[in-house]
Amino acid sequence: MNFFEWTNKKIGKLTWIDIGLTKLSVAAFVLMIAKLWTPLLSLDWYWYGLIFVVLAIIPLRNFWKA
Repeated sequence: MNFFEWTNKKIGKLTWIDIGLTKLSVAAFVLMIAKLWTPLLSLDWYWYGLIFVVLAIIPLRNFWKA
């Protein structure tokens, strides 16, 4: 069993509450990084929108394909 099969098996055991808490912890970590490294927040708003769209394409495609 390779690493990806192992992680997919473990992720399948999580509940929706576990996944929500994981998302909130990642959001808190990103806010901490933004607070500590101020140049991260110096980009114009549309760059954040572009990054969001690019990073969301693959998960959304996989969601709708399955």
